[in-house]
Amino acid sequence: MTFATRIAWWGLLGLAIGISPSVGQTAPAALTETASPAASSVLEDPFVRAQGKAGLDQLYNMRFEEAATAFAEIDRRHPRHPIGPFLMALNTWWTILSDYADTSNDDDFFDQMEEVIRRSDRLLNADPDHFDARFFKGAALGFRGRLRANRGQWFRASRDGLQAMDYVLGVAEDNPDNPDYVFGKGLYDYYAEAVPDKYPFVRPVMGLFPDGDKDAGLEALERTAREGYYIQTEAVYFLLQIYYLFERNYENSLEHVTWLRERHPGNAFFHGFEGRVYASFGRWKQATAVFDDILVRYLARQPGYTDALAEQALYFKARGLMIARDYEEALAELIKLEALTARTDNDTFFKVNGRLRQGMCYDALGQRDLATLRYREVLRMDEQGSAQERARRYLERPYRR
Repeated sequence: MTFATRIAWWGLLGLAIGISPSVGQTAPAALTETASPAASSVLEDPFVRAQGKAGLDQLYNMRFEEAATAFAEIDRRHPRHPIGPFLMALNTWWTILSDYADTSNDDDFFDQMEEVIRRSDRLLNADPDHFDARFFKGAALGFRGRLRANRGQWFRASRDGLQAMDYVLGVAEDNPDNPDYVFGKGLYDYYAEAVPDKYPFVRPVMGLFPDGDKDAGLEALERTAREGYYIQTEAVYFLLQIYYLFERNYENSLEHVTWLRERHPGNAFFHGFEGRVYASFGRWKQATAVFDDILVRYLARQPGYTDALAEQALYFKARGLMIARDYEEALAELIKLEALTARTDNDTFFKVNGRLRQGMCYDALGQRDLATLRYREVLRMDEQGSAQERARRYLERPYRR
């Protein structure tokens, strides 16, 4: 299953992709232990608004220590509230997000989200309508489910998602005038219609879910992107994903990724996404410039510019060189990629497809023996995308430039 398909599947199964603050200024500023209606939530508390927003701004520019300091102040002020562990989990999430192949932080992340759920349940036991507890329990379930989905734990992910849905849709229903709280329902509305259209294999499970409405969903997301306080960046990010993966709209994709890059210039993840937008729509000159910049920042060891992001940059830079028929330079970048991917035993997308493209370059350069060697190596690796199918095809008939 491709990454795009996983995103789509999870976008439908339980809304986790819509409520998790994976990339953006999501839900939190801290909430009071005594709040029940949204109007009395600590989301409106001046200290929390200032401290939470400042911490999120640090986080989404990948200044993790500064963000942790801000979040710890909120947790000290509300030690029994779910906001504390939720905010602290964001630092862990961003460490995971910067390199999905590294699972060493998964347990810490799950423990933090479990603490969010425990604290929320204590509040809900005293008041089943506790707004803050509903909000953060839904977010924690969705967030946890999203990581489980990315780790292939589909049953557990869908169970988390189904539980999250009640909380997220309920928060939106109770607060239709707040642009932050309608975000989750907007994303659900879009995916619930768009996912079955794009991926028909999910249709048999649609009976588990309410009907969606793509137009209404986009309208809600655009509203959050314009007017949201905490979730504005989140809304822009998911609009980017929608226009990039589903609508295939270059202008809108570029508009949203440009906004993210300008708002969060230190965010390496958004930087990589900018390059992918250009590459996906065939703007290879712009894509190459972005990936060159990423590699410079990687060599300078700037925060967030990880080995995983460098792999991505080398791979797409090599693709651009192949399109320009500069196969020798492309091969040089792919050999750098091979050295970098050797850090893990996992057959990642870039490791497998980088090896495939080495074979293609060797074929284009007339070095058939080396090309067939690379194709056979791909067949011994885990399947990633259609790499093995292409390797078999090029073993039968050499790749032609």
